[in-house]
Amino acid sequence: MQKEIEIALAPEFIDNEDRLLTLGAKQLKVERERIQGHLIRKRSIDARGKQVLYRLRVVFFIDESPNPTVFTSQTKMVHDAPIVIIIGAGPAGLFAAYRCLERGLKPVIIERGKSVKERRRDLAKINREGFVNPESNYCFGEGGAGTYSDGKLYTRSNKRGDVQKVLQIFVEHGATTDILVDARPHIGTNKLPHIIEDMRNRILACGGEIRFDCRVDDILSAFGKVTGVQTSAQETILADHVILATGHSARDIFQLFHKKGWLIEAKPFALGVRIEHPQEIIDQAQYHCTTRHENLPPAYYSLVEQVHDRGVFSFCMCPGGVIAPCATDHDEIVVNGWSPSKRNNPHANSGTVIQVNLEDVPNALDNALALLEFQQQIEKKAFKLGGGNLVAPAQRMVDFVQKKVSTSLPETSYKPGTTSVNLDEVLPSFVHNALRGALPIFGKKMKGYYTNEAILVGVESRTSSPIRIPRDKNSLQHPEIAGLYPCGEGAGYAGGIVSAAIDGLNCVDAIPL
Repeated sequence: MQKEIEIALAPEFIDNEDRLLTLGAKQLKVERERIQGHLIRKRSIDARGKQVLYRLRVVFFIDESPNPTVFTSQTKMVHDAPIVIIIGAGPAGLFAAYRCLERGLKPVIIERGKSVKERRRDLAKINREGFVNPESNYCFGEGGAGTYSDGKLYTRSNKRGDVQKVLQIFVEHGATTDILVDARPHIGTNKLPHIIEDMRNRILACGGEIRFDCRVDDILSAFGKVTGVQTSAQETILADHVILATGHSARDIFQLFHKKGWLIEAKPFALGVRIEHPQEIIDQAQYHCTTRHENLPPAYYSLVEQVHDRGVFSFCMCPGGVIAPCATDHDEIVVNGWSPSKRNNPHANSGTVIQVNLEDVPNALDNALALLEFQQQIEKKAFKLGGGNLVAPAQRMVDFVQKKVSTSLPETSYKPGTTSVNLDEVLPSFVHNALRGALPIFGKKMKGYYTNEAILVGVESRTSSPIRIPRDKNSLQHPEIAGLYPCGEGAGYAGGIVSAAIDGLNCVDAIPL
């Protein structure tokens, strides 16, 4: 017999199996000896009361031995199978390739950036020298933006596809089983590259192909149907099916569509700053204590407020994390955040952003590239005000609200450095006005949040794609080009690692065999 119940544990008992079994037996009103095993299905932290608790959904096996379900791979050898071209090796592209192996199709991945190992050198140059390689950076390369952007797997995409399958595939390739049970699963930037490499090796071993340092310069078509691609290596690769999984920063692909006259649409995106606090401030606010318990992870937060009919919200919160320079060209500033698996850095950061709508940008209804160009203008302005070498414009939180240029800036995890500016000169008025109104309110919601110990670093501008590439809701193909599958975050159909991975799986499932 199996019984599933909720167990609440104080942090000091979270690793105490004896305590768990004793509480389980008591709640189930059975002798403890009858419990032959248990399986934790979900684990979350409840910090709503004075006493912080772990809440667990646990299956107890009574008078029977545990028989947990084991995930087994169904991949096939595809050396001579029909080719599916996948443009981009981010989460959408890699999971699309994995699904190709399951369906007996041969994935040929074309990735403009480098492998994760080679990519590290370019990231080091970005942080040390402020030098951006436009083809290999935090956004471009094996694993996409997600590889060096934290590895957060929290998602609300359950209705889009099989979230558990995505998590199981990560575990199959090296992630810990904790991600299967944690309410907010997280791999960590230090561990994710090895998992991505393992996925790549599986793809190659089964007969798939991957071309790194290889950019798609043209998508070929004839009579309204895709026929293949032309690469920067002057290679023409032919295929009846092309999955476009380029990510939100592949602006040349959007421009290629525009040049060809293929349908694309301007899409709202979010714009703002990355806000960094000392992690201890967030811990004290969320856990109601002066010192975080050793069995509690660094605390996170999620904040949202409506100001001047604008939604202001936190995004991609990174406890114990680092602010990273995520520009894809030499003359722009873009910031993002990530955390290592232990989340043991002294700062916490989060994007805090406001949605940019079509009506906010002139000619957006007539020009599909209008929001993309607007995004680019803001990033270039941030670069100019920062003074070069990826030094980012920044301001202390209270100073920003009170419209004062900060006389000094706190220590920050952003390695290229920050310079004190008036962020009103960087952000459009509807963004800085809404942000200025929201921050004191956030401070009332979370004690200690509104402080001059916090720094605002600009700009957080790549939260999502400012372009949507339309597709048929049933076939998932572009309405004008049969066999072309716009996919993932870059096409406007995902918003994170898991949702992008699910979309990659779904696009391959839409390919008729």
